[in-house]
Parts: sequence; C-alpha cells; structure tokens
Amino acid sequence: MTYSQTTTTRTKNHSVRIEYREKAYVTGVDDVDSFNESAIHMITSAGRFSITGTDLHITNLNLDEGQVIVEGMIGSTMYEDMDEERRGSLFSNLFK
Repeated sequence: MTYSQTTTTRTKNHSVRIEYREKAYVTGVDDVDSFNESAIHMITSAGRFSITGTDLHITNLNLDEGQVIVEGMIGSTMYEDMDEERRGSLFSNLFK
C-alpha cells in the first residue's frame, strides 16, 4: 500500500479599495503588524502595506478571510518589501 500526501498552498488575492479617503477595504491580509490612530501596518500577500492618516481605526478585522476595513482620514498608503525572517505579527514576535 502506497501513501502519498498532497499539500496545497493557497495565496490570498490582495486588493485595496479606498472610498472618499475615509474608508479602505483591504483583502489578502495575513496579519496586522501594528496600529494606532495615525498608522496601520499590515502584512499582506503582496508584502507589508501601511495606511497613514488621522483618526484611523479598524472597523472590521477577519484574518480567516484576509479582510480588513479601516475608517478615518486616509493620508497615504505605502508598500514595503520585507524579508521572510521579519515576517510575523507583533504578538508572534513578542513570544518567540
């Protein structure tokens, strides 16, 4: 009897939609690295993604589906390349 195991790697699709600079819908989110009222840093399937502005808050967070909704006054968005060894959330890095 032969036993074989197949593993499937699923990559989350990543997208960003911003409405009136007041609401951002982000998909493909693996983790939220850090957040406060002026910046939210996320780890996405496309790399580290940051939203900066004022009065920012996360109104919906569903990491199982990779979805985040941010509300507030959005000033800018930015992608940043990251090394694989730096990958992980704030909480996972604290407990290493």
